[in-house]
Amino acid sequence: MNISYRSTNLSLRQFNWDALVLLIVTFWLSSSVLLDFFMMPMMYESGMMNTPEFATGSYSLFWLFNRVEMLCAASILTGLLVIREKRSQFDVVDSGARSRWAILIGGGLMAIALIYTYYLTPHLSAMGLTLDQFSLEAVPAGMSDLLLAYWILETLKLAGAALLMKLCYRDIAAAFR
Repeated sequence: MNISYRSTNLSLRQFNWDALVLLIVTFWLSSSVLLDFFMMPMMYESGMMNTPEFATGSYSLFWLFNRVEMLCAASILTGLLVIREKRSQFDVVDSGARSRWAILIGGGLMAIALIYTYYLTPHLSAMGLTLDQFSLEAVPAGMSDLLLAYWILETLKLAGAALLMKLCYRDIAAAFR
């Protein structure tokens, strides 16, 4: 029985860091979309804001999700640095995952995850706890600014993750040509 395999640039023993980075970025992007555009609107529509425990519940949800985001961002940045280290000093970089842009995007995603974890979530939760004492119409003054900052960072995160997916996918597709 003669089986012929199509030859690729990848050997079976070589670990494919591009694929790992692509997998993690895809997971992070899809979980962010799921949380932002499905879970949060559903919780809002179900009356989450009308209960006094919404701030505690939201903080618990985002506390956990922020830690997952930090793990994803750290794994992505590590993978991109390993990919970049594999190239020779004199190589002309035509690989998307090995480019400076990929490293900058990975660092930006890490910075966004850190801002969410250590600044936005604690401050928004603290402001949400003060809503328990007052009526829901009297939203604290800084909450709107923090929510705007969250959505700006979320837009940057989604755009950066999509661009990083494109860069890694292009490299994976090129490896199998």
